[in-house]
This record gives sequence, structure tokens and C-alpha cells, in this order.
Amino acid sequence: MAENTRNYHLNLQWTGNTGKGTASYLSYERAFELSAEDKSIIQGSADPTHRGDKAKYNPEEMLLAALSSSQMLWFLQLCAEKGITVLSYQDSPIGVMQEEVQKETDNELLNVVPGRFRRVVLNPTVKLQSKADQQSAQLCQDLAAVRCPISRSVNFMVEIIVTFEYASE
Repeated sequence: MAENTRNYHLNLQWTGNTGKGTASYLSYERAFELSAEDKSIIQGSADPTHRGDKAKYNPEEMLLAALSSSQMLWFLQLCAEKGITVLSYQDSPIGVMQEEVQKETDNELLNVVPGRFRRVVLNPTVKLQSKADQQSAQLCQDLAAVRCPISRSVNFMVEIIVTFEYASE
């Protein structure tokens, strides 16, 4: 099988230097900006439990967005190829991160044990033009899960619980 390689590039800029750099854990903000040529800037921050700004997206939420949007785009493509009319698609993904038990030591840096995602559940609600397309649409959803490059790249379970709605019976 021939392989093609695609490269993705973006720029990450830390914007949280309040004048003292990282002189101490409390001296800096966790703010950053993501940018790429000809694209809107995305402002981000750490999770609020790690002194982040709750008004900005954090990397964990961006991972959910990558999984959800990649799955959706594959699903829509497969439905279009099969002649299934999708009228709307809305997802509310949930990520479950398990934090490790922290062992107290004299070295503060060693006490920080990061968590890791154990599971993500995608919960798309899909409105189809016709109820007669539900079975085929479910097959497209299953195939999209296999083709989604983001879910194929993670080391945790990605579950999809789809709800179908219909414009006509």
C-alpha cells in the first residue's frame, strides 16, 4: 500500500508573561495563541484547575474538538457519497481524564503527576432527511469512526452514541 504524507503547521505563542516570566509558579499566566497563515487566531489557556483562564479553550477541550470535528467531517462525507441527506449535526463530546495519585516528596516538581484521558464519548445528534436512511447512516457513522485519523491516533477509547432525528418519516 502506498503511503502519502501530509504535514500540518501552526504557530504557538505564549502570551502569559506578566513581566516576570516564569520566576515562580504564581508569576505567570497560562495564556497562549494558536495561529496559522490565513486563519483566525485561537486564544487558549490551561485548564482552570491549573491556573488557566476558564473563558479560553484549554488543550483538553481542543482534543475533544479535534476528535468530534474529524468524526463529523468523515461522517458527512460518507453520507454524501451514499446519497444520505444530513440536515444537521450537533455533538456534545465528553472526555474522561483520570488524574494520577500524587506522591508527596520534598521536590515540588515531582509531586505534579499529570492525568491522562481514559475515554471520550461523542454524542452526536444527527437530523436526517428521511428515517429510511437511518440504518445506512449508522453504517456511515461506524465507518467514519474507523477512518477518522484523530481517533486512530489516540491511545484511549472513543465511543460514539448517536441519536438520529428525522425531517420526515
